[in-house]
Amino acid sequence: MTSSIVEAINRLSEIEIDDDTPSNEESKHNTTEKDEPSLKDPSVGKPISHGQIVDIWKRLKHDKDSATRLEKLLRGATVYIPPPPPKPEPTEEYKELMARLRREEEERSYERMLKKAPPRESFAQRFPSDRTAQSFAEVNRPIRDSDIGGDIEHGDIQKQVTLVINFLVSIFGCGAALWLAARWWSVPARLFLSLGGSIVVAIAEVAVYSAYTWRMAEGEKNQKKMKEVKQIVQTWVVGEDDSVKEDLIKASISENTESDANLRRRIKAPT
Repeated sequence: MTSSIVEAINRLSEIEIDDDTPSNEESKHNTTEKDEPSLKDPSVGKPISHGQIVDIWKRLKHDKDSATRLEKLLRGATVYIPPPPPKPEPTEEYKELMARLRREEEERSYERMLKKAPPRESFAQRFPSDRTAQSFAEVNRPIRDSDIGGDIEHGDIQKQVTLVINFLVSIFGCGAALWLAARWWSVPARLFLSLGGSIVVAIAEVAVYSAYTWRMAEGEKNQKKMKEVKQIVQTWVVGEDDSVKEDLIKASISENTESDANLRRRIKAPT
């Protein structure tokens, strides 16, 4: 109910008191049906049906002194949502079932507190015959032999980052130098000169680095092809006089100093 509806109901009750006719009694009976909310003690916020509002408007419409519009009665009204019905009282069987379940859960929790928890088992202990580790190793086996032990170390990453930075510094430095050197030229000419010089420097850097890596790879291949031959250079007998032993040691040291070699020399095998 809105304030205008409450005012209209009060005005209608005054009119009914002054003029009590059979038609009014019938209308009053229609407005107080069992299926519709009661209009006794009207106040703002109480529920009222749409049929009751239309009936009140029609009854006030015949009275010229208290005539009102239906729009005025409906202004500010909202849909009334009744509160949910109260939950039914649970039956005795339901109460007994819930009590029994609570007792059983309390007993199980008490037993868990008294008993020692079982030790945790790993997957290998649980399934000792499983070969998961071997299967995983077989799936992740390197395709090539060169992939074994080829993990990138921190030093290699640092070298690569330094190499990239050197390339960028060389390229941008050459471009900036050409841009400043051709300051009296037009802007398009300076731009093309800087770009051309940067491209030439980049190509030269790549070519030099490729040649360096190729030479290093060839050196490693040649080094692997060389066979190491071990040769005994000097021997002495344990237990001889110290003077003889010292002479042999001095002679071996002098020979090694002259030839810049160790006791075990690396001799290139004939191919």
